[in-house]
Amino acid sequence: MSETHSGGCLCGAVRITVEGPLGPVSACHCAQCRRQSGHYWAATEVPRAAVRIEGEAALRWYQASPRARRDFCGTCGSFLLWQLIENDMIDVAMGALDAPSGTALAQHIFVAEKGDYYTIADGLPQRAD
Repeated sequence: MSETHSGGCLCGAVRITVEGPLGPVSACHCAQCRRQSGHYWAATEVPRAAVRIEGEAALRWYQASPRARRDFCGTCGSFLLWQLIENDMIDVAMGALDAPSGTALAQHIFVAEKGDYYTIADGLPQRAD
């Protein structure tokens, strides 16, 4: 039997199913993720082909930079997905997935842009970018 993970946005308009294992979880501390999520954002990278979306009409994409776009629910505003343009992988918000996920935080990225109001003290690897 294959591994399946599901979840969705706060209001339930969008449901996400990931068929297969989740990738390592990264906590992104970049300014864009902090502004969109309200803090740092934790996500798992999976093949785009492994993701099924129900309620796709409620999704809104925001072109955050020339190389990436961010997806959120147009009804409740939940930040759900992040994707490099023209890439076969997609990042799924860990906070959107139903428990248990069977995974754990593996690293912190873009720590050079982290907020000045918190300290990263969990001992996990930290990347400046």
